[in-house]
Amino acid sequence: MSCAFDLEHYRELLDAARAGGYRFAFFDREPAPGDLLLRHDVDLSLEAALTLAELEAEASAHATYFLMTRSVFYNLASPEGERAIARLRELGHRVGLHAVYPRLELDDRFDPVVAWHNPDPEFMAEPLDGAVNVMQTGYFDPNHYRSDSNQHWRNGCPHEELAAGSFEWLQLLTHPEIWAYPGATMRETMLAMLDAERARDLERLAQDRIDLT
Repeated sequence: MSCAFDLEHYRELLDAARAGGYRFAFFDREPAPGDLLLRHDVDLSLEAALTLAELEAEASAHATYFLMTRSVFYNLASPEGERAIARLRELGHRVGLHAVYPRLELDDRFDPVVAWHNPDPEFMAEPLDGAVNVMQTGYFDPNHYRSDSNQHWRNGCPHEELAAGSFEWLQLLTHPEIWAYPGATMRETMLAMLDAERARDLERLAQDRIDLT
């Protein structure tokens, strides 16, 4: 395997999890042995989230997508945002809140589960009233967690460990933008995303009857 940050290798990760005997679980209970909690923090692109969600559905895998209400990159109240939430649920995924501390706008668009955006240590793992914090005790510890933050696995790509069933259970955090757009580095990937967003922005201008001729 190449261990590249691309859709082909993401599918290989899902296949490795199947080979290792894992079942795809959600944050509606504490993880049990054999659980794989697929978590996606959607920081930048709903389009990327839907790309990954469709791939997972084809692989009979299910994840929790954490969406922001205070993003400067997308708007959940827009028709695009509403369609994205509906499609994620239609595909069998869950939708949690990717919150910006200290605001918790946990309305009926979301399951009662929260992942803080860019959390600081003093609140990162604190339990919440009426909702699960994905980093609280019981759902998180370093030996049961892997993250692709900034296009870098802190403890190496987990596909071999998944295939071997090495984890008792695992919370696997990925960011859809890193996988849906091409790039060998975070900079290259983000530039590819911006190019794709520019094309979509031109379509949005046309839909808003903006004449660029």
